[in-house]
Amino acid sequence: MTVDPDARPAAPAGEHSTRDRVLELVVSDGPVSAADLGLRLDLTSAAIRRHIASLEADGLVAVHESGHTGQRGRPARRYVATGSAQDPLAAGYTQFALEVMAHLEKFGGPAAVEDFATTNVAAREAGYAAALTATDPTARVQQLAEALTDDGFVASVRPVPGTQMVQLCQGHCPVQHVAARYPQLCDAEIAAFSRLLGTHVQRLSTLAGGAHVCTTNIPVGPPPGVPPDDRGPACATPVTPTTGTHPRPSGRTAEGMR
Repeated sequence: MTVDPDARPAAPAGEHSTRDRVLELVVSDGPVSAADLGLRLDLTSAAIRRHIASLEADGLVAVHESGHTGQRGRPARRYVATGSAQDPLAAGYTQFALEVMAHLEKFGGPAAVEDFATTNVAAREAGYAAALTATDPTARVQQLAEALTDDGFVASVRPVPGTQMVQLCQGHCPVQHVAARYPQLCDAEIAAFSRLLGTHVQRLSTLAGGAHVCTTNIPVGPPPGVPPDDRGPACATPVTPTTGTHPRPSGRTAEGMR
């Protein structure tokens, strides 16, 4: 029997499940350090390094330089999920969805795309509204995050230090590639969040726009006097907020993407 010298040895029983848990945390909590992953999963530094190296080799996680370790100013190595990890859709399904959207746009125009996006999100919004039973603003955002996670968006809530705001972070988007071409889907979603939470919310970054996470700023108390636009994102790669809710591709409009 011929042995491939480049083949990886089979992983011991249980290795894949632990590796999957590491990846799930990187998707939901990234950027996250190896030390944080070890604490969350009760694994040794050596074990975490092994799993991270394996995930990096498979193109599922990447280093995101952010923050400092506190040790002589060295930047902390933190990890985020790549597009390969965040996209479980088969390529064929994504292509089919894009072709359907293109057909809709061709024969119905931009208004038909907008109507589809609004109708699609409205179905989810009704379910989310039933799940938001808390009266406390932060608790309502947390309930929304849990409902989004149940729908496959891997959402979490993080406070923005020194502010009366939190950030809703979505580490995965089931329609990421479709939304990259048709940002009306993201626009409809952020409008739904605003209605559900009863406040103006601001989308800072999206997976569809090339960030490692979708990030939405949400006020949960009286503003302390600093405009929300001046606050840096706690869970996203810093971007310059746009006047719209989704950073549209440069030089392209919905009509120009047929």
